[in-house]
Amino acid sequence: MRIGKQDNAFTAIATSDEHSITVRGHDLVGDLIGRIDFTDYFWLLVCGHRPTGAQKAMMDACLVAIAEHGLVPSVQAARMTLAAAPEAWQGAMAAGLLGMGTVVAGSSEVAGRFLAEVVADGGDEAAAIRALERVKVAKRKVPGLGHPQHSSGDPRADRLMEIADGLGVSGAHVAALRHLGRHAPDLLQRPLPINVSGAIPAVILDAGWPLEALKAVPLLARAGGLAAHLYEESRRPIGFILSNHADQAIAYDGEKAE
Repeated sequence: MRIGKQDNAFTAIATSDEHSITVRGHDLVGDLIGRIDFTDYFWLLVCGHRPTGAQKAMMDACLVAIAEHGLVPSVQAARMTLAAAPEAWQGAMAAGLLGMGTVVAGSSEVAGRFLAEVVADGGDEAAAIRALERVKVAKRKVPGLGHPQHSSGDPRADRLMEIADGLGVSGAHVAALRHLGRHAPDLLQRPLPINVSGAIPAVILDAGWPLEALKAVPLLARAGGLAAHLYEESRRPIGFILSNHADQAIAYDGEKAE
């Protein structure tokens, strides 16, 4: 059964023959291996062109900012998977990445799409206020704002926007985020600092990264952090300790056996 479009079956990413391997129009061996670093290559693979110096520096900063985030649920899932199947690094890595949704790590994409809506509406203070009022009416959280620990300001977000300003990258998305951060506390009557999930899409979208590929940034970053946790798990296991503590922390309140 034919489903979807069936013609124009092409890819512009890579090809090879018996003599060469071509990636995005570059010879892999002659032009890329040993001549380009991984952040350059990541940008080239996704966008089809090498980044400028400012784009590369901004991407590097974003990747470093969120590669490691402690024993969050995705890391616990990965470590407990490796404890149960120590031969299956790929399964443990997948377990960690699969848990990166709208609450953990994938929240950058949610914030990015929210910022894009504000920018499309004008991107000024009035557009930010309108967006915040819609969020308030819907009784939703403001994407990219608020933090349970850093209530006075997320230092990672502050640093990323400082870097973007210094590189000349800051544009419409950073401006929109700052408008949101300025007006949200008064409109919603609680502390709502700009968080790293808001700063990352703001700075990387202004740098020229495509909105549709935004989730790739936290996925790639967290893969590095997961690799560290899985290596440590293989040498100093805590997966079953995590599991045991979870079992002890949760009380049963179901039906009792007759």
